[in-house]
Amino acid sequence: MTARVILDPSAERSVAERARLARPASLEGLTVALLDISKPRGNVFLDRIEERLIGIGAMVKRYAKPTFAKPAPVDLRHEIATECQVVIEALAD
Repeated sequence: MTARVILDPSAERSVAERARLARPASLEGLTVALLDISKPRGNVFLDRIEERLIGIGAMVKRYAKPTFAKPAPVDLRHEIATECQVVIEALAD
């Protein structure tokens, strides 16, 4: 199996290695965060994803970054981490 590398686009000075978390076998019964990064039409994408998630038995919570130009504020990241088990981020234009 080939090792997978995830690139972090943030302005880190040195490469930080992070272990990938195991994916859940199913989303049924889990709370999924849908994070709108505030780019145009991202909400349209997330609306469709929300419909599909509810259809398979997941609970959905919606969140939005104040602007796509900066990372999500620490308090928003904390809120998502404490309330949800999975995050889907919308990247759309």
